[in-house]
Amino acid sequence: MTLGIVAFWPALAVGSFLNVVAARVPLRRSVVRPASACMSCGSELAWYDNVPVASWLWLRGRCRSCGTSISARYPAVELATAALVAACFVKFGFSGEAFLAAFFCVVLVALSAIDLEHRIVPNRIVVPAAVVVLLAQTALNPSPEWLLGALGASGFLFVAALAYPAGMGMGDVKLALLLGAMLGRLVGVGLMVGMVAALVPSVFLLARHGSAARKMGIPFAPFLALGALVALFAGEPLLHAYLSHF
Repeated sequence: MTLGIVAFWPALAVGSFLNVVAARVPLRRSVVRPASACMSCGSELAWYDNVPVASWLWLRGRCRSCGTSISARYPAVELATAALVAACFVKFGFSGEAFLAAFFCVVLVALSAIDLEHRIVPNRIVVPAAVVVLLAQTALNPSPEWLLGALGASGFLFVAALAYPAGMGMGDVKLALLLGAMLGRLVGVGLMVGMVAALVPSVFLLARHGSAARKMGIPFAPFLALGALVALFAGEPLLHAYLSHF
């Protein structure tokens, strides 16, 4: 628990950087320069207006210069990142697995934030992340499981994307590659949880809009990310409970 508390605070700063990534990568802008600025008026943010969570609360969710509302996504991303990174070190201890799990969670938060706002899963993030995770998992725990998991998960969603292109994009297929590389045999748990979770908004849209809902897409990456997190932290007991029924 102590290790998790220690990891929480620097992870807040990582979450702040993820907000920059989520805002700029879809626009193909540099995440390094220029300095952070209001997306509305362009005013550069002072350091004291860029403190994770605290600045948003202090400014009551508005830009100091122009008063434009600042989305609650910013503190949500920061808190989610910090909580997940802390949870990784609580579960895996101070180990290579913890650092890899933390990296995996950070990427999932960034991709979820981007997909929610822009409805895309950028290749510039998901493909390199999948390669890094696959190589790291194979180095930490030598086994073909990670490669097979990556190919199996991405292949499964690729078939789904071909069958129903309106409901699933190739970005989700590449995200499944990342999930499989990290989770191995547990990726099935992640995919199942993600798909079941995605049914909730799908049923809501169907009830509200009828047959027209079939043409309404929902961002699927956050649901895949949710399933992946469930598999990462509780996949083994869930898989064991499922297999025990057979």
